Amino acid sequence: MVGQGGSEGGGYAFSQQPRAVSSGRGATQKYRDPNLADDRLAVNIMWDRRVVRGNTYAAQVLPAVHVPDQTSQSLGDRSTRGGTVRKRMGGGGEVGSSFPHSSLGDDLVNKQKNLEVNTENFLEEILDRPIESDVDTQTDVFMDRPPSPLFVPAKTGVDRETQIFEGDLFVFDAEVEPILQVIVGKTLEQSLMEVLEEEELSNMRANQEEFDQVSRAELAEVQRMEEAETRKMAEKERRVQQERQRVAAEREVALKVASRSFSHRYVFDVVSDVFDNLNNDGFFYDPLVREIETVFAPWLLEGVGAAAQGIIEAQGLLEETVGAAVRLREEKREAARAEYEAVQKAKADALAAAEAQRIKEEEEAAAAAAAEAAAAEAAAAAEGDAAPA
Repeated sequence: MVGQGGSEGGGYAFSQQPRAVSSGRGATQKYRDPNLADDRLAVNIMWDRRVVRGNTYAAQVLPAVHVPDQTSQSLGDRSTRGGTVRKRMGGGGEVGSSFPHSSLGDDLVNKQKNLEVNTENFLEEILDRPIESDVDTQTDVFMDRPPSPLFVPAKTGVDRETQIFEGDLFVFDAEVEPILQVIVGKTLEQSLMEVLEEEELSNMRANQEEFDQVSRAELAEVQRMEEAETRKMAEKERRVQQERQRVAAEREVALKVASRSFSHRYVFDVVSDVFDNLNNDGFFYDPLVREIETVFAPWLLEGVGAAAQGIIEAQGLLEETVGAAVRLREEKREAARAEYEAVQKAKADALAAAEAQRIKEEEEAAAAAAAEAAAAEAAAAAEGDAAPA
């Protein structure tokens, strides 16, 4: 109820009669009853037909026969349980529902099915710090670069081969002539090509040198013209600056002359009066103060300066001593470093000499082996030539 307050306040206040808290079954409870079992069905939205999957612009093809899903079954189950609860509470009349009533809904309710879903496999423990794991890896050592292959120029002719069996006879003087003609002709052709190439390269070098000379001459001329233009601009700026300074000096001199004339005319009559007034007022210096300023103060400053100079000289001597010690230490360090580098260089030279000696010995051994092989081949050829004869 709402009542009017006293005459002092002149306002309104709310008041209500005390009453007992309803603890009946139909009253709204603050907490859920732990004794009542929760039979609500868990619903997975991945199987909900109302969730569109795939391209939203494509037409959704619905099946000809309606297939009930878990969401509809759960809604029907909830409506059935709601009706049962309302009947137990004794409520009369028709209770309104937030869902439209249709025969399809009745069929879904009649065909409802309860499913038990285990969600323990989907539980995940929440930790303050996520689990970390360390993994080590090792990169492979870089392989040394293989030696570059020897340059082998391309062949300019066509290779041919033949086989001469024992007992085959041929006339060397008659059959060697075409071979010699081909070899000599090919050699002359190759020589002519090389001579033409050298002439072409010499002509190209001459043209390049001529072009470079012309380019250098043009560049020198351009630089000379640029320097001349720069000098002209600098001279122009200097002349303009001199003229400005001259005009400013003339203006300043004229101003000083006018000021001097005006000051002479103005001060001429008041100099004597001002001098007398200053003398009477005591603005002139005292001889004792003058003596202190001209004699005592310079002597004191000279003594202080001498003492400071002694301190500075002592500091300079100390710095020279420390610098000499530091330089001596640096010289010793440089000498030690030079000695170490000389030792390392001597070691490197010795290793290089040993390696060169080893390579030379290998080359001599290879040359000896090649000579022996050539001698063996020559002996075999001589024996083969002597056999038919």
